[in-house]
Amino acid sequence: MRRSSQSAYLKGNNPEGKLRLFFALWPPEEVARSMHAWATLAHAQTGGRVTKAATVHLTLAFLGDVPGDRVAALIDCARRVRGKPFDLRLDEGRWWEHNGIVWAGPRSMPEPLRDLAAQLDSVLKAGGFRTEKREFKAHISLVRRAVKGETLPPLDPLEWHAAEFVLVRSTLASDGPAYATLSRFSLGGERPA
Repeated sequence: MRRSSQSAYLKGNNPEGKLRLFFALWPPEEVARSMHAWATLAHAQTGGRVTKAATVHLTLAFLGDVPGDRVAALIDCARRVRGKPFDLRLDEGRWWEHNGIVWAGPRSMPEPLRDLAAQLDSVLKAGGFRTEKREFKAHISLVRRAVKGETLPPLDPLEWHAAEFVLVRSTLASDGPAYATLSRFSLGGERPA
């Protein structure tokens, strides 16, 4: 990317007309604050950069840069997903040395979450969207560029009732990413809060 294009992108403008998008589960504020508090404790041992409480989320499908004129098709794909609401328990905190991420997630993945991620991946591929090739691993990235993480503070389990998933636009800024919800999708006919 040219320097002028990179500068514009960092200000949230994408000169090629593409949007950096992903689908996610977004926790309630109190869960996000608790995750951020645990991340701050972990950061004291790991170094790196702590995720802001307002941006704590669990990515279901990362799409990368998508042309703006494809967003409506993307939303139509997501509307085909027929997931069920479920309780998500975050009871495991770990460090991935290979990419320097400290994360929290479920020790045992709920079947409705596994099914939601699989359905979403399937409808996106059918709609001509590129998805990640890696197997889905439910996690919330809480510290990036962590240099050590062999010993993390204990994580008191947190839980929330997931009744929706969201399509999110990411823009880069000098203090990290900023996220804007573009669309919400209910699970099991429940109305999103």
